[in-house]
Amino acid sequence: MAEDDFTLFLQEMADVKRLKTDVLTDENGEHQPTLAQLARRKAAELEPEYDANYLRLEYVDLVAPDEVLAYKKDGVQEGVYKNLRLGKYQIDATLMLLGKNLTDARRALFEFVADCHQRGIRTLLVHHGMGRDSKPQPAILKSYTYQWLKQIPAVLACHTAQKTHGSYAATYVLLQKNTEQKRENRDRHQKS
Repeated sequence: MAEDDFTLFLQEMADVKRLKTDVLTDENGEHQPTLAQLARRKAAELEPEYDANYLRLEYVDLVAPDEVLAYKKDGVQEGVYKNLRLGKYQIDATLMLLGKNLTDARRALFEFVADCHQRGIRTLLVHHGMGRDSKPQPAILKSYTYQWLKQIPAVLACHTAQKTHGSYAATYVLLQKNTEQKRENRDRHQKS
């Protein structure tokens, strides 16, 4: 049967002639993009660049302007958390978010924490304000800052600052050790 199919194919293709050229060009030599190509180009230009910032701008549970923010991951020692809460650690870096909109605050907090972690800075102070008069709801920036801090893997704990550091308008942040600090710590304890 295969031979019959092949013979039939050859009979059907007998009057087919080879094209002289496979390249199609415009008569005037200029190539104009098709409508589909123009649409794809426009969509690519409008598409936002990849954003490594994973902090969400979706709705968060709002906190009151005078609410104490308190968060710690499992495994953080109570003594360490207590010292953070009481402001006993030296603050090595401060971020001022006051007056920023949510988009700018999100970017600033993400970059600030990433930079501090990479440089080995462990204790931070973030000024977000109390937001008593913020519209449409009070304490919007404070609420988002608190939610964002809990989303960042490098953040071990955070707590509302003591009065001397800003009270309800600021938050202490404790970061985990970076890779280099962990290695040094391992090396130090192996030698003992």
